[in-house]
Amino acid sequence: MGRDPPVVTAAPPRPAVDAPAGPDGGPGGVPARVLRAVPVPLALVVMIALAGVVLGRVYADPLLTRLTAGAAVGSVLVSVAARRLPSWLVAPLSVAGLAGWTLLSLRLAAGHAALPGGLGEVAADAARNAIPRLLTAMIPVEPAPDTVLVPVVAAWLTGLAAAEVALRAGRVLLGYLPPVLLYAGALYVVGPNAGPAVGPTVVFAAVAAVGLAVPAGRAGPAAADPVAGLAPAVRAAVRLRLLAASAAGVAVVVALAALLAPVVAGQVDARPVDPRRYVEPPQVESLDENPLIRISGWALNPDQKLFDMRTEAGATEAVPPRIRLAVLSDYDGVTWRVGATYRNAGRILPAGEPAPGATTDPVRQEITVADLTGKLLPAVPTPREVTGARVAYDPATGTLIRPEGLAPGLRYTVASVRERPDTNLISTANVPAGDAVARVLRVADGAPEQVRRLATQLAEENGAPYARATAIADFLAEHYRVTADAPSGHAYPNLAFFLFGPRNGGGQRGTSEQFAASFAVLGRLAGLPTRVVVGFEPKADGPVRAADAYAWPEVLFEGVGWVPFDPMPRPDEEPRPVEEDFRPKPEDPPPSEVPAPTVEPTATPPAAAGPAVRGGPGGPGTPVLVGGGVGGLVLLVGGLLLVLAALRRNLTRTRLAQGDPGRRIAGAWRELTDALRLAGHPVGADLSAAEVAERARRALAEAQADPPPAAASPPQVPAPASTPPKAPGPVRGPGAEPVAGGPGGPVDELAGLVNQVAFAPGTATPNQAERATALTTGYVAALRATRPGWRRLLWTVHPGPLRWRR
Repeated sequence: MGRDPPVVTAAPPRPAVDAPAGPDGGPGGVPARVLRAVPVPLALVVMIALAGVVLGRVYADPLLTRLTAGAAVGSVLVSVAARRLPSWLVAPLSVAGLAGWTLLSLRLAAGHAALPGGLGEVAADAARNAIPRLLTAMIPVEPAPDTVLVPVVAAWLTGLAAAEVALRAGRVLLGYLPPVLLYAGALYVVGPNAGPAVGPTVVFAAVAAVGLAVPAGRAGPAAADPVAGLAPAVRAAVRLRLLAASAAGVAVVVALAALLAPVVAGQVDARPVDPRRYVEPPQVESLDENPLIRISGWALNPDQKLFDMRTEAGATEAVPPRIRLAVLSDYDGVTWRVGATYRNAGRILPAGEPAPGATTDPVRQEITVADLTGKLLPAVPTPREVTGARVAYDPATGTLIRPEGLAPGLRYTVASVRERPDTNLISTANVPAGDAVARVLRVADGAPEQVRRLATQLAEENGAPYARATAIADFLAEHYRVTADAPSGHAYPNLAFFLFGPRNGGGQRGTSEQFAASFAVLGRLAGLPTRVVVGFEPKADGPVRAADAYAWPEVLFEGVGWVPFDPMPRPDEEPRPVEEDFRPKPEDPPPSEVPAPTVEPTATPPAAAGPAVRGGPGGPGTPVLVGGGVGGLVLLVGGLLLVLAALRRNLTRTRLAQGDPGRRIAGAWRELTDALRLAGHPVGADLSAAEVAERARRALAEAQADPPPAAASPPQVPAPASTPPKAPGPVRGPGAEPVAGGPGGPVDELAGLVNQVAFAPGTATPNQAERATALTTGYVAALRATRPGWRRLLWTVHPGPLRWRR
């Protein structure tokens, strides 16, 4: 039996293998795939790098732009390389790359800024202070670890988010959102501190458009028509839906453009908001805001070593420059202040143009801090570069601080440019005026009249600004004495006592604090823009001690700049009495002695006789009209008197019972001076508290012995020479009991309390305020009791205390 032949089954045909791409890189070849895959990642890298370009416009050099461009490339490349990995692995890999690039960026920035310390210390400090230092840094910002950290991290995270959305999810337009937000944030941070970024913005939009225009899918028929394999009816419906969606999208875009275009166009010329105004710059303590009060303390400890100074080779001069600690431009009648707005600065400080004709010399010194405390950094004016310490700088005054505070052993190097003005121009130079220098021309209210008269006398005798400044300096140098134990203080009362106080009572002597402050105040009263500078004696090398600290005044001249003056007396000259050169002509009568006008009650004038007028029918008769008018007038006058009495009582209660103890003591003193004025014994603002007390005792004694006639002028008896006015200064420390009565009893005790409030604010106690109230109430009652009866009534309703200027 035959066997059936085997059945051979043909194998199914194998699919044709794609032919390799030809040299032209046809469809499906590797070059074509690369060309389709490159545009979107490249667009993302360029857009992120452009944000760094915009932000880099406020930086001192292009280091930040390079670091942000590196972050953009690194973040996008990590996402492209890990595209075939699971999505949950991409974030850890990218964060690891971020950590490495951030550490490298911090190291490069620390080396660029010449910051001391290891990489870990620098990175920790930058992480703590990156945002506030970035927003408070001085423009141009120096690339330092704390000013590059936030932009670098933001650029890397933006690249990670954009690449994942645009490449992995295929949503290119949505992937553009992170770079757009980063670019807008860079524009906002720059604000008005740089010009419009027109070029980078145009390039940003063009690159984004190119990335959207280039197809990212695989080429071929399917890619050309995604609905080609569908049934005709389904294909038509899909195409119709796509067309409707495209039309709706175009309509939305056109509508948004029409609505937003006018708003955007209107903001083209508007000044951007500066976000730096929302961040508080570095602050200083009161001793650094007013280092002038430290002069007296340093004078009492002359051997205290504050810091060491070494002038580097090549910077030594025949005359060493002065060492400046702070520039004080603001004065409110009580305290001189720096009034600076400090901005965190890098190693290089902004350089200003020197005055025309000024000679400039470079000075480079190394300073090592010893016992100097606070935050102010001593330096030769004007600093241009600081290495070895992180500083903040105020360009308006040239004052440097270390925000972290000084510490023993701190060493830093300062490169400064010393300006020496052309002395041939000073004598004929004018002084500027206007809003630009209003700060250094302002004279606070309450300047003593004697100080004003002295400034007027010196200004009238010397016309040119330089002659006025020289006259003020010579007057102070020839009439006053320097002493190390003079009390600190440069408020108006302190300066008045320094200038006109008796020599045997502590007046007419002081430290450089009083000399510099008096010159500056007299100069402003004479029309000169002045300021006070606190610093140290010129020294090239060696220790700088407390004895070297002093203050000097400066005057601003047009075309010359700030010129220092020396009002200090010469060591070999004996000061002349002030009375020899300052004898103000008394006015007739003197303004401080004009008695207050006494209001006399006047009788109602008799009504003039006139023809009798009969009222009309039914109208009121003449007696009714006259009686009604007189009654209304009496009611009006009575109501006015009651209102005045109530206002006076409320004023007294406010002064004596409201506010802190210091305010109540000052109110009690005003009650006493108002009582003297009501009694015909006014006191001037130029009198000290002791002189007012002496006058009050004499007025009460004379009134109790023989009350003077109302129309007579009160006798003006000068204070006896045996009772000099008290030197200003605190009477007792905080918590002390009221001072004991002096030779004049309670009035002198009240004067002591007033001096304590004026020269030691915040030390008064509630018990002292109660004591001041009791002293004033007793004195006013005693003085009022000496007046006639109708004058006592008038005393209660007199409107003077309500309107007299304080």
